[in-house]
Amino acid sequence: MSITLSIVTGASRGLGRAIAEQLLARGEHLISISRRAPEGLSSSRLQHWSADLADAGAVALRLREHLQAQGPQDFAGLTLINNAGVISKLAPLGEVDGEDLARAIRVGLEAPLRLTAAFLGATRGWATPRKVLLVSSGLGRRAMAGSASYCAAKAGLDHLARAVALEEAAQAHGARIVSLAPGVIDTDMQLQLRSADPQAFPDHPRFAALHRDGQLESPAAAAARLIAFLDRSDFGANPVADVRSD
Repeated sequence: MSITLSIVTGASRGLGRAIAEQLLARGEHLISISRRAPEGLSSSRLQHWSADLADAGAVALRLREHLQAQGPQDFAGLTLINNAGVISKLAPLGEVDGEDLARAIRVGLEAPLRLTAAFLGATRGWATPRKVLLVSSGLGRRAMAGSASYCAAKAGLDHLARAVALEEAAQAHGARIVSLAPGVIDTDMQLQLRSADPQAFPDHPRFAALHRDGQLESPAAAAARLIAFLDRSDFGANPVADVRSD
């Protein structure tokens, strides 16, 4: 029997956890990839792969082999949602430890790159509808002092989507890909931004004000808008988009 399968990274909490919950609620099968399983979720349609996405090689290989072991007849649709991301110490670049910077780029850019490559490589030529969603950020399009690694990773996702969209357009049954900014969401990352040293992070007052003034969207509401974007008939028409304006 053909199933609809979504693969979601960073599904243990926040936006990823909300995406996982809502996809399961509408009957999809789900593979979650993170160090911890999604909190409070249990379903016969849920598989959790425990992995540190700072070392994405093994999980990319596992994804490729998992899909290759099956075939297009097993799936009514396939979606890869690269949601995981981390921020390094919020400070000028020269004041951040090199390993801290490297981890932010490995999780935020290298892991999506390798997982997308595995997903597309394993399903090359399949007529099954395939989608890739890269959860980006407005900070990939507007630089912010004190968070160079996060800005660089998100800008990289945008250009990754543009390049892959060109490649897939040349395929007979190419996948559709979008790097999507999901808005400003009330997650642990926002808490990190509000808790940063204002002397090292000039944008601190703006993020504190977003929380104080109730301008942060809940993870559940943001996940619903992201999934609605995935469902659009024109998904992929613009490989770089913002859920608030597109």
